[in-house]
Amino acid sequence: MMRANYLIEELKSFSSHDHLQSIKTFFKTDPGQYSEHDIFIGTPTRFIRQIAKKHYRNIEYKEIDKLLNSPFHEVRFLGLLILVYLYDLDDKSHIFSLYMANIHSVNNWDLVDYTAPNIVGKHLYSYKSKRQILFDLSISSDLWHKRISIVSTLYFVKKNEFEPSLEISKKLLNDDHDLIHKAIGWVLREIFKKDPNITEEYLIQNYSNLPRTTLRYAIEKMEEVKRLRFLKGEFSFSN
Repeated sequence: MMRANYLIEELKSFSSHDHLQSIKTFFKTDPGQYSEHDIFIGTPTRFIRQIAKKHYRNIEYKEIDKLLNSPFHEVRFLGLLILVYLYDLDDKSHIFSLYMANIHSVNNWDLVDYTAPNIVGKHLYSYKSKRQILFDLSISSDLWHKRISIVSTLYFVKKNEFEPSLEISKKLLNDDHDLIHKAIGWVLREIFKKDPNITEEYLIQNYSNLPRTTLRYAIEKMEEVKRLRFLKGEFSFSN
């Protein structure tokens, strides 16, 4: 069985100074920015995924827990990806519980986006009685908990269930962080791909409260003339 320390050394072997400098800028690590306190090794995502796929069947949960609680971003990402790959093969409830017990480690947008739909969303889609968890996360003071709450519902959208996404997005509309605005817009755009009328109705009903970023993300797939009208708030037109 693989040990966490071995996987960490393998991660480091793919790191580079140039990539480290690039991602420090990309993830906004300056004082006051959202990744100010995150620590990076400098390993590209493709290698993190490669290592996770290579070893996820041969690592014990106690070693995964060590990865999840690392101070290094890429190491936490590796542990989270291993949970994603294990979810369909092992005890789903245990993996979900492990994820939630370590939710403090899911503390950047990439960690949320790669994992929340595929563990939290997938699990709560099947266990409807537990969905209050999403609404509790949506009213948290923690940025990443809020992003998990809305991004997790992408799995519901994939399965043509839209109401949880719409309800949570309404709770988050007045949030002041750009990463929440983008997440809401992303989810609305995915709903639009499935049923344009639902997204359009939502945008019209909530237009006065919509962050501009959310609107732009949500209407990316619209036909150009209609998209420009939505940007202007002109809704007196036929579909």
